[in-house]
Amino acid sequence: MTESAPKAKYRSDYQSPSHTITDVNLTFDLHETQTRVTAISQVKQMANETTLTLDGEGIELVQISVNGQVWQDYAQTDTGLAIHNLPEEFELAIENIISPSTNTALEGLYISDGAYCTQCEAEGFRRITYFLDRPDVLAKYTTKVIADKESFPYLLSNGNKIEEGQLENGKHFVAWEDPHPKPSYLFALVAGDFDVLRDKYTTRSGRDVALEIFVDKGNLDRANHAMVSLINSMKWDEERFGLEYDLDIYMIVAVDFFNMGAMENKGLNVFNSKFVLANDQTATDTDYLGIEAVIGHEYFHNWTGNRVTCRDWFQLSLKEGLTVFRDQEFSSDLGSRSVNRINNVRIIRGPQFAEDASPMSHPIRPDKVIEMNNFYTLTVYEKGSEVIRMMHTLLGEDKFQAGMKLYFERHDGTAATCENFVAAMEDASGIDLNQFRLWYSQSGTPTVSVTEQYDEAAYTYTLSVKQTTPATQDQAEKQALHIPFDVELYDEQGKVFELQRNGELCGNVLNITESEQSFVFENISSKPVPSMLREFSAPVRLNFEYSDEQLAFLMIHARNDFAKWDAGQMLLAKYIKSNVEAVQKGANVELPELVVDAFRGVVLNSELEPAFIAEALSLPSFNEVAGWYETVDVDAVCDVLKGIKLALASELQDEMSALYHTLAQADYTIEHAAIGKRSLRNLCLQYLVNVPEYAHLAKDQYQSANNMTDTIAAMSAANSASLTFREEIMSDYSEKWSHDGLVMDKWFALQGANPSKDALVNVKACMSHKAFSLSNPNRTRSLIGSFLNMNPRRFHDKSGKGYQFAGEILTQLNESNPQVASRLIDPLLKLKKYDSERQALITLELEKLKGLDNLAKDLFEKVTKALES
Repeated sequence: MTESAPKAKYRSDYQSPSHTITDVNLTFDLHETQTRVTAISQVKQMANETTLTLDGEGIELVQISVNGQVWQDYAQTDTGLAIHNLPEEFELAIENIISPSTNTALEGLYISDGAYCTQCEAEGFRRITYFLDRPDVLAKYTTKVIADKESFPYLLSNGNKIEEGQLENGKHFVAWEDPHPKPSYLFALVAGDFDVLRDKYTTRSGRDVALEIFVDKGNLDRANHAMVSLINSMKWDEERFGLEYDLDIYMIVAVDFFNMGAMENKGLNVFNSKFVLANDQTATDTDYLGIEAVIGHEYFHNWTGNRVTCRDWFQLSLKEGLTVFRDQEFSSDLGSRSVNRINNVRIIRGPQFAEDASPMSHPIRPDKVIEMNNFYTLTVYEKGSEVIRMMHTLLGEDKFQAGMKLYFERHDGTAATCENFVAAMEDASGIDLNQFRLWYSQSGTPTVSVTEQYDEAAYTYTLSVKQTTPATQDQAEKQALHIPFDVELYDEQGKVFELQRNGELCGNVLNITESEQSFVFENISSKPVPSMLREFSAPVRLNFEYSDEQLAFLMIHARNDFAKWDAGQMLLAKYIKSNVEAVQKGANVELPELVVDAFRGVVLNSELEPAFIAEALSLPSFNEVAGWYETVDVDAVCDVLKGIKLALASELQDEMSALYHTLAQADYTIEHAAIGKRSLRNLCLQYLVNVPEYAHLAKDQYQSANNMTDTIAAMSAANSASLTFREEIMSDYSEKWSHDGLVMDKWFALQGANPSKDALVNVKACMSHKAFSLSNPNRTRSLIGSFLNMNPRRFHDKSGKGYQFAGEILTQLNESNPQVASRLIDPLLKLKKYDSERQALITLELEKLKGLDNLAKDLFEKVTKALES
């Protein structure tokens, strides 16, 4: 970079603002390139400081007035505005011009398929007007939006509608008032012409809330599930957390160009259309469940994020970790708790553990940041949720809810910190969480190593535990954490021993608080089989020398479905590791009969729900397996995962064929039982097509499918097994759906994951497809993101062509949308996981990026950390 390098900000340097803004009155006169914004703010001095420094980027300043007088005593920079010699309290009016149509970064106010929309989290409001764009400045907003009525009949903003009317030249206006103080990142504006789905919800106190979902013209039939999910969310939050909605209207707008999944702006949620639009012909079961979860997540933010927001962006997990926990509980209460837990844990053990081990490793409450957008991470969100879940485990539901109640009593309408939340939990429960706080400040993934000893004469069973957390790039020294460790002990008949310690009954959750610790259980009449880390009670790696027989036993006898699944995963892990060693020595992949029989037992167990069986039969991902190794052998791991899939398919083909045909459903519904049956049936198809006589099933299913779930499952099976008719059905799908980018995203994702040798050539060809646009984040993530993250053999090809392609794409996105580029670069950051040849090739691409004259802060931070590693 030729310019000076971006500078880091530190959590320890936090200072309260010198001024605050209590009220702001905004007027937008919308125009593609000349939108005029007038912001009239009531400002108060909070410290003895007569200069007000405001944030602002890419803004054309027209005029500044103070108390009605034009003010000339100011200085502009590329990042803001300093206004000098101000009184203690004053009215500040700023008029400026912005260009939404040229805003390709999709932050601030921009245009998405002809509609105006905003994205202000984390620091997008400064692209709209000069402001104190920080989360600890909370103001009441009144917003007036002016636009051409014919082109933009709907003018939306936060809060309740207070006025509307006609203006000259075919224009009209709508004014909105939000009575709840909020930070600038929760501001929203949308203007466009939409179809609208309307409903209402009556709160538990008897208030009627108008519900409106705005979608592109022609998509109204795809909004019903989102509305049902919203109503379910409102009802659940009242019943489980006692939290009621607080405005007269709740609006959701679906847009196709959006960097994130959705945004919880007060009363006006802006959503990526991916998480709103669904019907059985365009959306899969996974899409339906994703919509339910994300609609819930953004609604739950109304209290955990909006009514109580975060003091500074280092506290991001305060709102995100807590709200992810809440949306996970919502999905679990409405669906299968065990399947939801399994899916959440897969994310932690795969990409989140990998993030912990990468150059971007950070605690859930980071201490240092260059670009805040880089900390919208799995660590902050998913690991942050696990930290909340551990507190819930330690406190129990009743005390946890008491803590939530106290948290809202203390901090409603304020900008709080993670410490404020933990203190509320501690004070409400009387449970000491002092050591537990380390989870907020310590990065990396702990390993809990366990050994066992049974004393036959004394009838005692001892678990000796050792916790270690390896050094990470950001922290060399680690301390012992407070780890809730859930255990259960079984006798040889599968009955559970009552747990007794020191002559008293004890609970299943052990408190690991020291580097080394022993737990002695009494009155254990025979050597037990331990089930440990049940429900994944802490985000740690478990290291225990289970025998094959013990794991097969737990797959049958564990009382907890998650524990059954986990035992199966540990059994698979043993043979993935041993087969990687064998393949590296030139041997073939083999699975012992005991392992095959253990999984046959799962397939034949009619007491298990189909959705759970599907999870039990699913192999760990390449990314999860890669995390087991200091240096991963890409080709060997790919060979082994494929080999184990083929072995299970061959050995269990009769059982899977019977299930596949038995589970066929004539009608499509999104009842959870029906989703579970399709999940298992399509999992069986993924296996069966690897056996030649069953390969035709994928084509048959594609041709007969009456829903998108079965269509995509058939295409996915043909894609992963490289079946001869793959091109035929892929071509047919493209011809049918090319007009719908959202539906084509599924096709692009399959093209990116295509394991064929010419995968990269195909990906480049797909970039010329009429449905593809690199400026659309959904299209880019589907095709490019899939190739980089889900096609390890081809992306990591030793020629380096995959890395070179990634570098070229990142260079383009650095200019147009750095936030998307920053998300896509993550596979390159893990260069230390690969052999020296691959490391050198990745380093070359990172050095090219670092040398760009205009490297964005988003990429600069990640590139420099990776090269430093």
